Amino acid sequence: MAEAGPRAIVADDEPRLAEHLVERLREAWPELLIAGVAANGPEALALIDAEAADIAFLDIRMPGLTGIEVALAAGRGVHVVFVTAFDRYAAEAFERDAVDYLLKPVSEERLADTIARLKARLASDAPAPELAHALAALARLAPAAAAGSGRLAWVRASAGAQVRLIPVDEVCYFQANDKYTSVFTADGEALIRTPLKELLAQLDPDRFWQVHRGTIVNLGHVVSTSRDLAGRVSIALRTRPENVAVSRAFAHRFRQM
Repeated sequence: MAEAGPRAIVADDEPRLAEHLVERLREAWPELLIAGVAANGPEALALIDAEAADIAFLDIRMPGLTGIEVALAAGRGVHVVFVTAFDRYAAEAFERDAVDYLLKPVSEERLADTIARLKARLASDAPAPELAHALAALARLAPAAAAGSGRLAWVRASAGAQVRLIPVDEVCYFQANDKYTSVFTADGEALIRTPLKELLAQLDPDRFWQVHRGTIVNLGHVVSTSRDLAGRVSIALRTRPENVAVSRAFAHRFRQM
C-alpha cells in the first residue's frame, strides 16, 4: 500500500483565489492532498485540527482570525505558508525567520521554490520553523492593514548590507535623499526607494506632518520647537541629536507648539 502524501489546507476569504491556488498546487504537487478549503480564520484553525494538516496555506487578511493569529494558534505542528497580495508583508520578518510566503498572483517559480522547501522539511521530519518571534512582531503590525485603514504600518529599509523591517511608529523622520528616502530612527539611518510624495500619501496625516519639501516628521517623536532671530523654525526630537528644519511654507503648523 502506497504511503499517503502530506495533507494541506488552504484558507482565503476570496473563493476564486482559493480555487486558483488549489489548482496550481494540484498541478505542481500531485502527491499533496488538499484536505479542505476555509473561508475565514476560525474555519482554517478548525480544519487544521480536524484534518491533522501538515501544511496550511493561509491568507493573512481573513475575517474572524487573521492568518497570523491562525498560525500562532496552530503551533509548530503545521508548516505555514502565508499568501498575501500585499508586498509589505513579504518582508524581513518572513525572510529572517524562514517563514514561507507567496505573493498574489502566485508565480510558478515562487510556488516551485516553496514546494521544494516544504518537501525537504517533510522528508527530514523536521518540525516547522519557530515562527513565534516573527509572528508576534507581525501581529502587532497587521491590524492596521487588516482593518482596511490603508495606512502604512512599517517599511522595509536597507541599512548597509542588512534589510530591516521598521515599524513607522519608530521612525523619527523621513528625508528625501537623491534617488532614495532616508529613514531616521533612534538607532540610525536606513534607506527606502519610495519617493517622499508617495510615502506621504500612505502615512497617517494626524501623526506624520510634512515640514519641508524634503522632510516628513513623526509628531510622536517631537519634543519641542524653536525659532531663531531670523524667524526660522526647527524641531527637537526625543531620540535624535540633530534638529529638523521647518520651511517657511510649513512653519504655521507649529505656531501653537
